[in-house]
Amino acid sequence: MTTSVFYIPSVNIIGADSLTSAIDTVREHGWRRALIVTDTMLNKLGMAGQIQKSLAERDIFSVIYDGTHPNPTTANVAAGLELLKENQCDCVISLGGGSPHDCAKGIALVAANGGEIRDYEGVDRSAKPQLPMIAINTTAGTASEMTRFCIITDESRHIKMAIVDKHVTPVLSVNDPTLMMGMPKSLTAATGMDALTHAIEAYVSTAATPITDACALKAMTMIAEHLPHAVEDGSNMAAREAMAYAQFLAGMAFNNASLGYVHAMAHQLGGFYDLPHGVCNAVLLPHVQQFNSKVAAARLRDCAQAMGVDVSRMNAQQGAEACIAEIRSLAQEVNIPAGLRALNVKEEDFPVLATNALNDACGLTNPVTATHEEIMAIYRAAM
Repeated sequence: MTTSVFYIPSVNIIGADSLTSAIDTVREHGWRRALIVTDTMLNKLGMAGQIQKSLAERDIFSVIYDGTHPNPTTANVAAGLELLKENQCDCVISLGGGSPHDCAKGIALVAANGGEIRDYEGVDRSAKPQLPMIAINTTAGTASEMTRFCIITDESRHIKMAIVDKHVTPVLSVNDPTLMMGMPKSLTAATGMDALTHAIEAYVSTAATPITDACALKAMTMIAEHLPHAVEDGSNMAAREAMAYAQFLAGMAFNNASLGYVHAMAHQLGGFYDLPHGVCNAVLLPHVQQFNSKVAAARLRDCAQAMGVDVSRMNAQQGAEACIAEIRSLAQEVNIPAGLRALNVKEEDFPVLATNALNDACGLTNPVTATHEEIMAIYRAAM
């Protein structure tokens, strides 16, 4: 067996009201000047201000950067970095979902390594660890608060850069379900389907290990069971907490087994049309697994079983079909658009989207290697 490395933040706090201990951690580490990275929405809601107040009570200075776009850009990273340098910050605190976390990772990485974020596209391109980062999560989906993945849109090239680097792993991750209660239905659904995609792609990945398998399967079970409840009633604390654990488990899986063509293809849609990442994943997931089923049928049958399907009388191929049907039915139940056409994706863009998808680092561990033609065919099928 080849050597496998398991990456995860050194401390991860999960559960209601875990925010206080996170802010105590900042103090314990002796950091004194924090850059809080968030978006305008969470800043308007006063969540960033609350953290700023808690920091001030512990004699920690902080400044807020709230310019993060839903698909964070190279310009967002540069603007946040400017603020960090002006205020001589010694740590970064991200507050939000995947977008603020990714933006914060980009800022912290360039702050420590110099240059610009474009220099770090690909796998492990940085020389030293980023500035210490604490990631406070408000969505149950991307798992960016605990991964070594950082996705930044390069506006000049209209592509999402995948930066996969052990040095962007936060020091501490915080998943407090009370901070997730206010998430709207559409975001709950999209981020939940993102987490399901992480689990399934990690499970069929060529880099899967017994550790990532265990995390991925448990995540699938919990998402299939709890996502509909979290979408239906956003104040359902039990469902919110279950989704916080499930997305974290899925993160542990893909942070170490990596992903596949769903993410490689979804990143292009996000970079090209500025679409929500979770929705792109949800639409592409069944189509890519259909393509993967010619080699990964037995693994997809396991996924169907994890999602609650009785596969005892099914062979591998039937199990794979059941898995794909189950993905579709869950997506439908939480009101994910049926196809890419509903998202205004244009067929004439497929050649360039497919080219970029094949250059995305996430596709390297897909169980089947696709041709340019095959990637275009998957996009076409997903319309």
